[in-house]
Amino acid sequence: MDTGKAFALKFISGKYQGGELPLSPGKEVRIGRSSELEIVLVEEMVSRKHARLFTDEDGPVLSDLGSTNGTFVNGERVSETRLKEGDRFLIGTSIFKVVTMDPGSIPLDQSEIRERLEEVAAAKPRSGGAMNGRIDEVSIPDLLQLFQASKKSGVLRLTDGSREAMVHLRKGRIVFAEIVGKEHVDPLRSIYRIIAWTTGDFELAPAEEREFPAELEESTEAILMEGSRRLDELRLHALPPSGDRIVFVEPLEPLLRDLTPDELDVLQLVVNQGELDAILDHSTVGDLETAAHLASLIERGYARAL
Repeated sequence: MDTGKAFALKFISGKYQGGELPLSPGKEVRIGRSSELEIVLVEEMVSRKHARLFTDEDGPVLSDLGSTNGTFVNGERVSETRLKEGDRFLIGTSIFKVVTMDPGSIPLDQSEIRERLEEVAAAKPRSGGAMNGRIDEVSIPDLLQLFQASKKSGVLRLTDGSREAMVHLRKGRIVFAEIVGKEHVDPLRSIYRIIAWTTGDFELAPAEEREFPAELEESTEAILMEGSRRLDELRLHALPPSGDRIVFVEPLEPLLRDLTPDELDVLQLVVNQGELDAILDHSTVGDLETAAHLASLIERGYARAL
């Protein structure tokens, strides 16, 4: 831990979402259901005295106080650990993030902590979901890892402008994924696309009583690892942003006979669909293969982005 820094807790989701709480050296912040504590979370999954955060000259240390449902840091259940900038931890339905702050901030006593947090809670809009927040504050892979570790069930609803998606969880395992308006896309391809979202809102709603056409068999860990690999590979292709037009180049100088059958199929989709997501949706090969063919077609002058 770097010395000379001052730290704060940023509330990513839960009752105090959007608020920040300075962490004063030499003082502790206790979290739980008891009204005697500094951060009061009245939730079924939170123990009366759930966790303790103590800050020394090297930064904050988080300790679980023998809670029933556990304290999770970056997707791992912990008993005690030192936190660093950017770490996220989950207690009940509240996600906390460690951030740096102005070292000159005035330390808060217990009553001031409660007063500040209650002001945040009073100003926060009420939501029907048990947990909600912003994807740009906590990434979808981080969320899914936290939910997997804490064995949460429900529907992770994601919205970003006109885009909407749902990830169905059962005791932390991803059982199905769907993008609204793209129900024809299989759930595995859908979850890999969803993982790549970096903006928008999330909400963990209660589980739905429904049967799925085909449940995902892959573990959450396997999905997240493969999703990360695919995302890195897609970035290497440097394709135009989702929503941009991709058109056939006219007049065409390179020869069509130089293309493979799969490349010809993707070029046909460029002519018929003309937009990245639609091309991926209608391709008979996987997203990675389609992206590679599309990048090659653009590079070689068969297609271009508008």
